[in-house]
Amino acid sequence: MTSKSDTIQVGLTNTFACSYLPERQEQLMVLQEDSFNINLFEQLLGLGFRRSGDTLYKPHCPHCSACMPIRIPVKQFSLSRRQKRTLKNNRDLSWTIVTTTTDEHYQLYHDYIAQRHSDGPMYPPSREQYDHFIHCAWHQPLLIEVHHNHTLIGVAVTDILPNSLSAIYSFFSPDEDKRSLGALMILIQCRLAKLMNKEFVYLGYQIDESRKMNYKKAYQPYEILTATGWQQSGSCHTKP
Repeated sequence: MTSKSDTIQVGLTNTFACSYLPERQEQLMVLQEDSFNINLFEQLLGLGFRRSGDTLYKPHCPHCSACMPIRIPVKQFSLSRRQKRTLKNNRDLSWTIVTTTTDEHYQLYHDYIAQRHSDGPMYPPSREQYDHFIHCAWHQPLLIEVHHNHTLIGVAVTDILPNSLSAIYSFFSPDEDKRSLGALMILIQCRLAKLMNKEFVYLGYQIDESRKMNYKKAYQPYEILTATGWQQSGSCHTKP
């Protein structure tokens, strides 16, 4: 079902098996437009949308509301003891920002999906799939590279917007499990947002019932988008 306004095409996908809650059906509202700008994009982020490639989307499931948009208010963010340990355990790593994706990035992505997410919707990985969700005709994402000595072991794809960062996707070496690189790359994005004087880091959707998607409440305090707007919770740490 698609309707067309003067500038934006709005559509609903067909329902399909949910990637995170297997017994449920998923449906997405999608927005497509050739000339989105970052100000409009940021407004739509505030309404619960996410970006994949050129398309903005958000869940619009007929019988489920498990996906909750979540963001971190950067100036109030406080490290937990576990997050402090993650930073301490990775003091031997360095990170840098680039704007161009490379074959080395893709190979890391390929290995990550093949070994860590072989049961997910992004398996089997392909270069076409990777390019489709990374590249955007109307916005250039940044890539945060994490290195051990001169070896690339992690990449966080990030959108930099006027008042926020949006964490698109992170992938890392499957051989580096003990480093908690997924957590580290969120912490790096929080640090970068603070250095750039941004207000929020958007983390996508929190799904309490999904083991793969229920980790985001560890970054406190956080805000959840509700029917009455963004509500802050998690003002104190409950886990070490």
